[in-house]
Amino acid sequence: MNLDRYRTIVVEGPIGVGKTSLVQRLADVLHARKLLERPQENPFLEKFYRDPSRFALSTQMSFLFQRMAQLREQEQADPLNAKVISDFLLDKDALFARLTLDPDELKLYEQLYEQLRPRAPAPDLVIYLRAEPATLMERIRERGVTMEAGISDTYLERLCESYSRFFYHYDAAPLLIVNTEHFNPVGRDEHFTQLLARIDAMRGKREYLNLGE
Repeated sequence: MNLDRYRTIVVEGPIGVGKTSLVQRLADVLHARKLLERPQENPFLEKFYRDPSRFALSTQMSFLFQRMAQLREQEQADPLNAKVISDFLLDKDALFARLTLDPDELKLYEQLYEQLRPRAPAPDLVIYLRAEPATLMERIRERGVTMEAGISDTYLERLCESYSRFFYHYDAAPLLIVNTEHFNPVGRDEHFTQLLARIDAMRGKREYLNLGE
């Protein structure tokens, strides 16, 4: 198995799908640096889950500035082009903006985004983890993060729909879509090995990994 052609990998998906845990495991095996979102550092996120309309713009802008700063720090700290695995894709930032902001706020956000976003190259591979909203809500409740207690079923359903639409049209990088309903590459070694083999075997621009029950 030779995964050296993947210098930059992004694992994406809605909240609760396991993207950060998978990044941790991939980084350990591939000896890569991790670039992780820091939701606990966003002072507006818990307020957003309780009152989305009031705190949507401040939450969105806080995440945008955080992600851009992380990408710039990564670029400056990586002169040797080391392997990097991340749990966020900056291109996806607008997904949340369109989901949560009113028209005037969205216009302001889009203007700032175009002015400020770094012109980073596309990753070598994007892994999109998906699951049904009911499954995600169960996982969120099981992990018991206090700030996530305010997440509603309706918001999670809309978020999953937005992710599906975004990745249906995504073509900036090779994309592996993984159905995690009955596939657990973090908790089951055989599934993780299967995922690595599937990544290694990728030849097309868009491929799927779907393990039935």
